[in-house]
Amino acid sequence: MAPHQSTPQPRIGVISLGCDKNTVDTERYLAELAAHGAHPTADLADADVILVNTCGFIDAAKRESIDALIAAARLKIDGRCQAVVAVGCMVERHRAELEAAIPEVDAFVGTSDTDRLVSTLMARGLLAPAPALVHPGVRIFAGDRPHVRYLKVSEGCDHGCAFCAIPLMRGRHRSFGVAELIREAQLLELQGARELNLVAQDLAHYGRDRRDGAGLAELLDALVAETSVPWIRLLYLYSAGLTDGVLDRLAREPRLLHYLDIPIQHGSDAVLRRMRRPERAAGIRSTVARVRDAIPDVAIRTTCIVGFPGETEADVERLLELLEEVQFERVGVFAYSAQEGTHAWALGDDVPEEVKAERLERATERVRLITAERYEQRLGRPSHALVDRAPGLAGEQASPADPVGCARLTWQADDIDGLTHLDRSDLAPGTIVEVDVDDVVDDYDFRARVRRVVDVPSAAAGTRAGRALPVAAGPGGFAPTRWAERAGSYGR
Repeated sequence: MAPHQSTPQPRIGVISLGCDKNTVDTERYLAELAAHGAHPTADLADADVILVNTCGFIDAAKRESIDALIAAARLKIDGRCQAVVAVGCMVERHRAELEAAIPEVDAFVGTSDTDRLVSTLMARGLLAPAPALVHPGVRIFAGDRPHVRYLKVSEGCDHGCAFCAIPLMRGRHRSFGVAELIREAQLLELQGARELNLVAQDLAHYGRDRRDGAGLAELLDALVAETSVPWIRLLYLYSAGLTDGVLDRLAREPRLLHYLDIPIQHGSDAVLRRMRRPERAAGIRSTVARVRDAIPDVAIRTTCIVGFPGETEADVERLLELLEEVQFERVGVFAYSAQEGTHAWALGDDVPEEVKAERLERATERVRLITAERYEQRLGRPSHALVDRAPGLAGEQASPADPVGCARLTWQADDIDGLTHLDRSDLAPGTIVEVDVDDVVDDYDFRARVRRVVDVPSAAAGTRAGRALPVAAGPGGFAPTRWAERAGSYGR
């Protein structure tokens, strides 16, 4: 296909799907494209180029990615779009099928060849040569709450769980260096980050491949010493790699939130063995007990899968018994989705879909009751909360569900653990307050009264100790403009 008419300053619209690691990638793509003269836009109908960052983790995510690509391609007729580019995990695994099924998409760039993104658009006359190199830590914000950011500390995975296609899409585990991660964290702080969420396929595996003596505990030390971000949260780490050093840091450093996301995936040893998981039920119980002994007020989230090949009713009962005994604060339950190329694919998807649905419903109801019990125990205690939205400020409109302001308590991770409704609407997003938690609302949300303001966002965020770091500003700088559309949370 011949290149389109050159656009000196193309407008880039982005649809970012999937997990928070994809969000980080999207922000990096935007920074690189902006260095070549592109301008992000929230209005896809006004975009010259639409970038769709796909997810291929499970079937539902794949369907969402395909729908997004088809919708974007329609804007080549209904809008001003000149090119649609698909990037990311689904492209890495299913490029040939996508090219055949959706020929109206102009280019497909997988996770292993993202360096082709710029050259692909330059070949079409849609980008100019970069006036300057972009520091790899520079990212253009792609959400609507600039105080909540994600720091990806490694790429890929070595675990080889039978059900997971991540190694096929992202490759083997590679840890990023502490120095570059600190630099990126400082840049995020300059952009207004008040909560830094550390993400990876397994945070506990961080640093093992580098052999420089720096593991997750040392990375946490560096983040605390070299940034002023008040909330640092750990998302997704295997219990088998959770060291005493990490627990010690969490217990004594107030900026490291007492929250852990530890996926167990099942409670039956027979299923865990077929899943090729490193833990067994006894080890899961022991780890949770060790964590709660070290950090009594910790909140632990987990995920589990029902309907894995060979799963019996007895296996499901063992899972439910483990969940009842351990009492996680939150549990994400998913039905097994067979993925071609994984070890489990060869086992055969032998649990009927209606049985999966019934087991999913049963497990979901059980964990709902457990969460309600755990949350009731937290009522009446003072806690800290981070303000996420204030309808009384910046023209935001109140809604019946959120009449004043909303925040998140330390045990509520962004996007997955509900909200806390405050009794004030005059607090700027990013403000940290001490609250009295009064009530549980609709099982997963809370209602709280503000006791006092603990910490407010600084107009000079990130300039701690006179530090001033270079950033690449997009149109309007790094203001909280919604430059990308996000959907779904598959893969977390």
